[in-house]
Amino acid sequence: MPKIMLADNLDALRGMPDGHADLIYIDPPFNTGRTQRRTRIRTRRTSHGEGGDRTGFQGARYETTAVGTRRFDDRFDDYLAFLGPRLVEAYRVLAPHGSFYLHVDYREVHHCRLFLDDLFGPDHLLNEIIWAYDYGARPKTRWPAKHDNILFYVKDLSNYTFNVDEIERIPYMAPGLVGPEKAARGKLPTDTWWHTIVPTSGAERTGYPTQKPLGILRRIITASSNPGDLVLDFFAGSGTTGMAAHELGRDFILVDNNPEALEVMAKRFESVSGVRWEGLDLPDGTEAGAWRTR
Repeated sequence: MPKIMLADNLDALRGMPDGHADLIYIDPPFNTGRTQRRTRIRTRRTSHGEGGDRTGFQGARYETTAVGTRRFDDRFDDYLAFLGPRLVEAYRVLAPHGSFYLHVDYREVHHCRLFLDDLFGPDHLLNEIIWAYDYGARPKTRWPAKHDNILFYVKDLSNYTFNVDEIERIPYMAPGLVGPEKAARGKLPTDTWWHTIVPTSGAERTGYPTQKPLGILRRIITASSNPGDLVLDFFAGSGTTGMAAHELGRDFILVDNNPEALEVMAKRFESVSGVRWEGLDLPDGTEAGAWRTR
């Protein structure tokens, strides 16, 4: 049964049995040293094309109003002192045939890789995936940083899931060089993934800071789990991992200790039946939507 928990993830992990999860994906805070914020706005077209604070199509004027800001602190004096105990517990909770994905950025990836090499064994790192995107500021004093790192480890090199035939194919960059049959089929993605961020005005957008695209999680879950498997994300944020798992017929456990994250997930999963909610102090049988209004 899918489950969403409001809890400290270290406590939650310690309450899980050995080998419980078939796939673990986490996207912990990146230790940027900043408070991450995402402000949602509402726009209203002004009358007679006057006033407002922004211009739209064909010169129409619009007035914007902030309707809410979500935030969390992303700063740690010793990142691995915070993350390390959680990685150790995750290794214990991961099934013997399981796969583990750690999504992080250039500030901490080297420290995390050395830690995970000790935990899993350096040969058990199958890939360092680069998720490349193109958005945001472009500093003039260095090359703009436009990628994240995703470390992919397995517990057992001779027994793990990788559904190569189920992974969506991508277009060849030079289809004329491979012939029409191969061009029509497309190619397997490499360890460099070009994928847009969540569109600002797209239906997928929840307003939660650092929300990751469903397409990234669909690819990971499709490749490294099977229908009916249990997917665990203990830095759940906006719940993208759980939504992708649900779409693909997997079970899931999501954990986060930020009430704002639970508010986002409650809205996102209100049409998903059978979700258990823990740590919310709600009466038995209460639907997820009650979390938003309590």
